[in-house]
Amino acid sequence: MGAAKRRAHSPEFKAKVALEAIKAEKTLSELASQFGVNVNQISKWKKEALEGMSD
Repeated sequence: MGAAKRRAHSPEFKAKVALEAIKAEKTLSELASQFGVNVNQISKWKKEALEGMSD
């Protein structure tokens, strides 16, 4: 079995996904399916976005 390759997501993509998570119109699971990323990754980007807003 081969190792999974890491994808490099653009800052714009991360911001878009984080904003959708912050809006909370969909669950993180729904967003993960929609954008093709892991739920934990979305949580991390959301946290980073919220921390960045407080600076």
